[in-house]
Amino acid sequence: MAQAAGGGYTVKKTGSQILLECLRLEGVDTVFGYPGGTVINIYDDLMDSPIKHILNRHEQAAVHAADAYARVSGKVGVAIATSGPGATNTVTGIATAYMDSIPMVIISGQVPTPLIGNDAFQEADMIGITRPITKHNYLVRDVKDLARIVKQAFYIARTGRPGPVLIDLPKDVQMDSTTFEYPETVELRGYKPTVAANPRQLEKAAKMILAARKPVVYVGGGATLSDMSDELLKFVEAIQAPVTTTLMGMASFPKTHPLSMGMLGMHGTFYANMAVTNSDLLIALGARFDDRVTGKIATFAPHAKIIHVDVDPTSIKKNVRVDLPVVGMLEDVLPRLTEKVQRDQGELKDTVEATQPWRDQIVEWKEQHPMSYKQTKSTIKPQYVIEKLRELTEDDAIIATEVGQHQMWTAQFFDFSQPRTFVTSGGLGTMGFGLPAALGAQAAFPERQVIDISGDGSFQMNSQELATLVQYRLPVKIVILNNNFLGMVRQWQQLFFDKRYSQTCMELPIDFVKLAEAYGATGLRATKVEEVGDVIKKALETPGPVIMEFKVSREENVLPMVPAGAGLNEMVLAS
Repeated sequence: MAQAAGGGYTVKKTGSQILLECLRLEGVDTVFGYPGGTVINIYDDLMDSPIKHILNRHEQAAVHAADAYARVSGKVGVAIATSGPGATNTVTGIATAYMDSIPMVIISGQVPTPLIGNDAFQEADMIGITRPITKHNYLVRDVKDLARIVKQAFYIARTGRPGPVLIDLPKDVQMDSTTFEYPETVELRGYKPTVAANPRQLEKAAKMILAARKPVVYVGGGATLSDMSDELLKFVEAIQAPVTTTLMGMASFPKTHPLSMGMLGMHGTFYANMAVTNSDLLIALGARFDDRVTGKIATFAPHAKIIHVDVDPTSIKKNVRVDLPVVGMLEDVLPRLTEKVQRDQGELKDTVEATQPWRDQIVEWKEQHPMSYKQTKSTIKPQYVIEKLRELTEDDAIIATEVGQHQMWTAQFFDFSQPRTFVTSGGLGTMGFGLPAALGAQAAFPERQVIDISGDGSFQMNSQELATLVQYRLPVKIVILNNNFLGMVRQWQQLFFDKRYSQTCMELPIDFVKLAEAYGATGLRATKVEEVGDVIKKALETPGPVIMEFKVSREENVLPMVPAGAGLNEMVLAS
């Protein structure tokens, strides 16, 4: 103990103790990770910490789990990995979180500071490796800096446009001791995220909205991250504008709402894509206009003025022209914008009346080309499984997906109605994300229904996490839509490469029921249409993790589809 200036005593702690105490003070109750030589001190001190640790079977899976924990809870996710291969295994998980703006702190062990740069055993330059895929990263060289760095890392991760922050922590720094004091405030020169939008810009936005006759509200992941679903609903219902969402923004606006048009873009609905193509005003809220949304830039919303609201000024005008940029948090912008459009009730009433033909047009498009598929009695259609799943699950069930055809079918046919219930890799499109993500979501909410919707290809990327589910008694239900193909690549090969199915056929049939049982989970299978409902019901009633394997039609395609390089109005439609 050391005597403080005021006469009291302050306690000396080691670096690993300081790290864990900082995590506790930041409200962290669960971390995901995998031990190793350079983090052994942290793991030893974890034995005396109230923080729960979940041992994943792979470091990538630990980061995905922490990522999903953050997505569903709104907290900062935390993952720990050892140096060298342990740390490099986290890279795909970090890049996934970075692309989808997920607040995370990743702690990687590092070799002792005197050995850094010497090609020591299990040394890797994580600062260099992760610089392009983190919001910020730190190499801690002195234990006296550790508390400040952890405080800054959490602040950076959760403020502005959220994102992952990496702390590279050498072994000797974990072992060194110093007086522990946790800073109360953060001072970072050069990092001042804009919270409040410019009032003049909001005035202009309100005028443009009231003057529009074919408005469309385009909602991205920022609405989910901001927890602005209620305010979004108020705004939309005030102006009576139809709403389309990105994959990341999907659950922020109820799909069952009359003004909802579902998802836009490459696999978006016919009516959402036609609405954007014909609109005269596009109100973008927390979305970044990525290529899967826009299709051919030259033909994207050609008649529309664009209002772009985002907390990240670098995202505005990055991909498309913008008529009115509004930099600020949606928490600030949406209530103020709603207030401004409602200020003159007479003018608002006139606008709503004047936009009625536009809403009628969209209803007509919905009737002409609804989201549909051809049901058969002979084979299970994957879309049918998704619809049946929606019918039999709780309203607040959390759905995680892998990446591929099943992901798009989920986006198209599962009617999400509550925010933070859809967990998927949007920006990076990471196969193997879904199972560890479902694990992380279940750890955040042990009592809620959590379901991973997967393809047979994606599932095999991180299937080892079944062991983690069983060990921690996490009752995740896993849906495998098994077509014995890498379905999305096969679809492209069918449509654009004359059905030359190069390396997309998963020729070795896996017995997923036996695989589940080998891990101590339950396995169920449906091969006939009439078995689908019973399998889902039984799975939901069965305690613990369950795999549901559905043998689906092998060459079913995700439609509508906008081919690469085409405009949103050039869709390949379901026949």
